[in-house]
Amino acid sequence: MSNDDAIEALEPSLVWEHFAKLSSIPRCSKHEERIARYVCDVATRLGLESAQDAVGNVIVRKPAAAGREHVPGICLQGHLDMVCEKDPLKVHDFSRDGISLRRRDGFIVADGTTLGADNGIAVATNLALMEARELAHGPLEFLFTVDEETGLTGAKHLQRGFVRSRMLLNLDSEEEGELYVGCAGGCDTIGSWPIERESVAADAVGFAVTVTGLTGGHSGVDIEKGRGNAIKILNRIVVQLGERGARLARIDGGKLRNVIPYHAEALLFVPQSVVEEAQHLVSEMHDVVRRELGSVEPNVSITSAVAHVRQQGSRDERPDVFTSPLQRRVTSVISALPHGIIRLSPEIPGLVETSTNVAVVETAADRVTLATSQRSSIASALTETANTVRSVFTLGGAAVETTDAYPGWKPDLRSPLLTLARRTYQQTFGIEPQVKSIHAGLECGVIGERYQGIEMVSFGPTMIDVHSAKERLEIASVARFWRFLCATLAALE
Repeated sequence: MSNDDAIEALEPSLVWEHFAKLSSIPRCSKHEERIARYVCDVATRLGLESAQDAVGNVIVRKPAAAGREHVPGICLQGHLDMVCEKDPLKVHDFSRDGISLRRRDGFIVADGTTLGADNGIAVATNLALMEARELAHGPLEFLFTVDEETGLTGAKHLQRGFVRSRMLLNLDSEEEGELYVGCAGGCDTIGSWPIERESVAADAVGFAVTVTGLTGGHSGVDIEKGRGNAIKILNRIVVQLGERGARLARIDGGKLRNVIPYHAEALLFVPQSVVEEAQHLVSEMHDVVRRELGSVEPNVSITSAVAHVRQQGSRDERPDVFTSPLQRRVTSVISALPHGIIRLSPEIPGLVETSTNVAVVETAADRVTLATSQRSSIASALTETANTVRSVFTLGGAAVETTDAYPGWKPDLRSPLLTLARRTYQQTFGIEPQVKSIHAGLECGVIGERYQGIEMVSFGPTMIDVHSAKERLEIASVARFWRFLCATLAALE
């Protein structure tokens, strides 16, 4: 099925046509050049003013519709990049391959990769608004930021005057019918150890352990769902094997700091005498984890295999292993690190206030690195949680750094823009929208810091399992999202 076939006859047609075109353009974080060029080319074709700043953000300006020149200007914002994740066995090169769209059970999905609806649907919507000729609207600005997913880089580098509007609609939320007016701030805390290795015992057997089949997902939006963390699960097995004399050669898991890790693997060397016991232990842990996670992770799989691994150039052609002290430090830290919800909000029922994600572990030639991410809507709680993680790393002998901090967005329930949006939604659909704060890092927090006093509301169509290969976009919600957005622009006076 071609992308055009997947979106055939879907409404609003302009949005879906642009979404299909965007899906053919690679746009991983920090590699948005082609998608930015596409946006600028569309603006040029339509005769609209556009500009690009030093980091790659794009702004496009569209004059007011006839008779609407008196209306205050408003900015519509989304980000150009996408999370590039795929199923482990999927053959896909995100640097050159487009996303293959499929229509399934009322959703648009991809074929074994992330869909890119986060935030391609905002980009497609803005392109459709740029092109639409029959809409009632005042002066419009369309802001396309870069590198949202791995550091909010584009938003952090916005310069005074690049955005002129004093109101902004962020189109990067994931549940249609909900208006977001606040978000969590966050930071990454990373620990690392210099590699200390020694020769493997002569009678040791290579033993590979792999954790697969977990759902993963967004480390903010999905953290309350109790999904399994592949690194934490794998480490439980490594610790137990270590108690039986197994020595670790490498441990790797997770890919991105804002994704709950769904795949992890380790290579150990176990004494010949305990190979059978090690296999039995892995099988038992498979059953234990399935019972613990129940229906949340029905597809989790923990497997082992005797591994015939060789390292070219070494005398016995087998890789060295971690020293015992290094192995204890790494596995003890992974065991001790918290993962998941730290605290729920006492003011907003069901909202996660503070959380932390054990995100990525990587064995390189000279270092073992373990990356975590913390989020909180309370600045002091974010600091305290990051300090907790830092303390665990320090006690485990790791070098620690904190990076990529970004501010939260404090809700303003008296905002005139929010009042307008709520009234418009009720008049359009006959029901009240839900007003919420989100446990994720929207660019609104950074934009609000860069442009003090700007009014903001965030909303979008319904997306499920973003940041994973199961990401899907609800077709019916896109039409409702478009209808509400157009009605909101028409209601501005």
